[in-house]
Amino acid sequence: MKVALVQVASPADEPAADRRARVGELVRSAATADLVVLPELWAAGYFAFDAYETEAEPFEGPTLSAAKTWARELGAHIHLGSFVERDTDGRLFNTAVLVSPAGEVEHVYRKIHVFGYRSREAELLTPGDGISVATTELGPVAATTCYDLRFPELWRGLADGGAHLIVVPAAWPAARREHWRLFTSCRAVEEQVLLVACNAVGVQDGVELGGHSRVVDPWGTVLAEAGTEPGITWCDVDPGVVERARAEFPVLADRRTDLPFTARTARTPV
Repeated sequence: MKVALVQVASPADEPAADRRARVGELVRSAATADLVVLPELWAAGYFAFDAYETEAEPFEGPTLSAAKTWARELGAHIHLGSFVERDTDGRLFNTAVLVSPAGEVEHVYRKIHVFGYRSREAELLTPGDGISVATTELGPVAATTCYDLRFPELWRGLADGGAHLIVVPAAWPAARREHWRLFTSCRAVEEQVLLVACNAVGVQDGVELGGHSRVVDPWGTVLAEAGTEPGITWCDVDPGVVERARAEFPVLADRRTDLPFTARTARTPV
C-alpha cells in the first residue's frame, strides 16, 4: 500500500476556494498512491476561528465534493483530513471523512475531544459522540483527529473495534512537536495499529504548525516522517504488519478488565 501524506499550509489571505484548487493540484500529483491523507481543517485553517461560521459547510459541501472528484480521478482512497461541518440543526463539527476510489463515503468521524488550551475550538464546535471502524479495501480503518492522540481510552476503543489502520489529521503546533512524535509512536505501539498522521504546516494567526507528518507501524518503527514544508511525503506500507505483530506479540490478549477499583491509603499493603 502506497501512502501519500499531503502537508498543507493555510495562509489567512488565501480564499478557501483557491486553497481547494491549490490542494487539488497537490493531490493529483499523488497519482500512484493507494491512500492520500490531508491535515485537519486545512480549507478553513484551524486557527482561523473567526472564519468558522462563514467557512462551515454542509456535509455534502465543497470540500467533500472535491475529495470525491480527486478519489475518482486517481482511483485512490482520499482521507480529506477534516472540515468545519454545519449540520441541519446549525451545530458546527470538526468532521473527518474517508472517500473510496469510487468516490463513495467510507468512514466519518466527528472529533470528540475539542481543544480548549489557547484555542477556541471547544467554544465554537460541538464534540462528536461516537467512534466506528470501516471495512475497506485497505483493511479495517478508523480515524481520530489531532488532540484525540492524548486520550488512550478512545484509541483502545478503536482497537477493540477491530481497527488495523488509524488515520490522524492534525493541526498540531510546532511548540509541542515532541509530544506529537511521542503520542503518534505510543498509540501505534499501545494499540498495535498502523498509524498514519498528517499534520498542517505554515503559520496561522501567529501559531507555527509543526508538520512532521508520520507513518508508524505496530512495533513503533517510523516508516516515514516529513519535515516542515508543504508537499507530499511518500511511504510504502505492508498492511499485513498489524496481523503479524498481533500474532507474534499478543499483548492485547493479556489485558485485565475484571479488576475493581479499590481506594487505598499509602500505608495499605498492595
